[in-house]
Amino acid sequence: METPGSRSWKSYGLIIVLAAAMGLSYQIFVFPNAFAPAGINGLATIVQYLFHVNIGSFSLIINIPLLLLAWKKVGHDFALKNLIFVLAFSGVNLALGQVDLSALAYYNPNGNSAILGPVAAGIISGAIYGCAIRQGGATGGTDIVAAWVRKKRPEASLVWLIFSLNASVAVLSFFVYGCQFEPVIMCLAYCYLSSRISDSILKGGKKALKFEVVTSDADALAARLMKELHHGVTVLPAQGMYNREERDLLVCVVNRHQIVHFQEILSQFPGTFACVSEVNETMGNFKHITS
Repeated sequence: METPGSRSWKSYGLIIVLAAAMGLSYQIFVFPNAFAPAGINGLATIVQYLFHVNIGSFSLIINIPLLLLAWKKVGHDFALKNLIFVLAFSGVNLALGQVDLSALAYYNPNGNSAILGPVAAGIISGAIYGCAIRQGGATGGTDIVAAWVRKKRPEASLVWLIFSLNASVAVLSFFVYGCQFEPVIMCLAYCYLSSRISDSILKGGKKALKFEVVTSDADALAARLMKELHHGVTVLPAQGMYNREERDLLVCVVNRHQIVHFQEILSQFPGTFACVSEVNETMGNFKHITS
């Protein structure tokens, strides 16, 4: 039987692997293509490009006060996992900075398909970020600030903070990389892909659809749904406000691929009204049917 301690060590080990993969991605896809990714590491990449200060050193320096903030204001476990990620990321970049990776680096000297560098880096970064968050940690930098703001002011929106930082990196990219628009576009592509991929991973593969059905034939409809779709149904009393007629409200959460079958069943109950909404994640007693 797996103990909480063993789960923690596995989580720390996975974070180290994720950080190492992020560092390798920077060496292969980011630095050879001369663009800055998003967030604090984007600024660190610009500093490395301008002053030849290894991103591993600068990332560690800039994250130290943020890690102290996380330890005091957010939580010890969160801070420790961020510390592990930052140390591993910095260590990998410092080590790989001494190795000739030109044989592995993706770079097309004639400029063709240059966008593939940030595309690959963005996908990898988004996957790593999503997995790190699911382990109860993050990737340092902006993530620590975001966690602190959420804890202090849960109602606050972080959209403008993250947008401002990424926009600053994109604008700086124009001037740093020879007043060209290509690095700006590459930065934006990286930001978009990283955000989309991480969002998908954080929502997980547990998306579903929730149907809310108003009907006067609740028993028969519920029986069909449970028998054919193999999902439970919740029945609530309801009343129509136009004519004050008594109705029942059925609530049923089904797999996304079952929507057509659900609609076919509903079509056999005239006068039934239904609306459907997307559920980002399901927990508890919900069966994910694959066929």
